[in-house]
Amino acid sequence: YFYSKKIYKDNKKKKLSDKYNIGIINYNNGDKTKVVELMKEIIKDKESTYSPLALYFLIDNDLIKNQKELNDLFDTLINKTSLEEEIKYLIIYKKGLYNSNFIDENGLLNILNPLLNSGSIWKSHALYLVAEYFYSKDEMQKSKEFFSQIMNTENANQNIIKEAQKRLNRDLSD
Repeated sequence: YFYSKKIYKDNKKKKLSDKYNIGIINYNNGDKTKVVELMKEIIKDKESTYSPLALYFLIDNDLIKNQKELNDLFDTLINKTSLEEEIKYLIIYKKGLYNSNFIDENGLLNILNPLLNSGSIWKSHALYLVAEYFYSKDEMQKSKEFFSQIMNTENANQNIIKEAQKRLNRDLSD
């Protein structure tokens, strides 16, 4: 039983791999319509390796213009795909990053909330995104609060700590 289940999973992964590679070949040959459909099928298969890769390919190549459709694909990965916790947090961060130019502060905080309340290695990235969001909206007090939280975050990325410190010292000191 276990052996046959492994063979089934391996075959499924190989088929998704082939489908993903065909999508990239089609894209490189200029056939973008087939690519979008192939990548969406891969995402809907909810496979832990190729589904995120397919979404990133669509985003990186700006192949889906509809914000709601892209957010639905993010949600498929976040809510319906079996992923390692840190990978799921990375996808949540990327969803926040993608949406940060379109939505209000409540929308951004709602997306990033699971990450902001976690001990994830991506938490400092999310805090930095929110701090810069408020900075760009000229809400300096809120921005300062989020930059300051980075300084006290366990597992914070060292480059993000440096950038937050620079922003606090240069632009947000009293």
